[in-house]
Amino acid sequence: MGEYEHILVKRDGDTVTITMNRAARRNSLSAEHLGELLAAFREAGESDATGIVLAAAGPVFSAGHDFGDVASRDLMGVRELLTLCTTLMRTMESVPQVVIARVHGLATAAGCQLVASCDLAVAAESSGFALPGGKGGWFCHTPAVPVARAIGRKRLMELALTGDVIDAATALDWGLVNRVVPDDSLDEAVADLLGRATRGSRASKAMGKQTLYAQLDRPEADAYAIAVEVMASASQLPGAREGMAAFLEKRKPDWTD
Repeated sequence: MGEYEHILVKRDGDTVTITMNRAARRNSLSAEHLGELLAAFREAGESDATGIVLAAAGPVFSAGHDFGDVASRDLMGVRELLTLCTTLMRTMESVPQVVIARVHGLATAAGCQLVASCDLAVAAESSGFALPGGKGGWFCHTPAVPVARAIGRKRLMELALTGDVIDAATALDWGLVNRVVPDDSLDEAVADLLGRATRGSRASKAMGKQTLYAQLDRPEADAYAIAVEVMASASQLPGAREGMAAFLEKRKPDWTD
């Protein structure tokens, strides 16, 4: 894995952990930080890893965009920054690996956007989530995009318009995270969920993840059209053939892909 200034990247077995490491700045997302995250996700995405964990150092998961960076930019500069951030979020969705957020402390604005853009998320009981632009001067327009798709319209409106922090239990109830666990069980819970989400054929999993994102939010007829063609094609993958053969032969599958 490459060398970075604002993040730490570590591979352990089949899992790559990308840790935001700007604790002194509450892991706020400057252009440099976003660029490093994008590079790390692209590098991990091209590897043979099966899972990627997005974590954070320090007391806060991420406070969102670095206002020092934003305030120094003109219109074109801010547009470039937000485009970079959007590219990161979409890359997290497009990489073939399962991406899971390990959330502790506050995840606000673009930090909340990071959580919503991961495939899965496990949160510590002490964590909190907010789109604080609703009570400030710069509304959380782009963070609201993936958050809306995770929690639905009315809950998004409450989160975005009030700007208030919701606790981990509410985030779980609303569908923003998959699990809430005691703080000292966070690593164990992340490893457990990721382990269960990455078992089976790697190629099948990668195609499955990418197809889920392709059909989400489409009209039902369009979603079925995509799913039918991909599922038919996927039936010819080595993993699919092996899985069916193992079932018919009443044996454990031997995944080679």
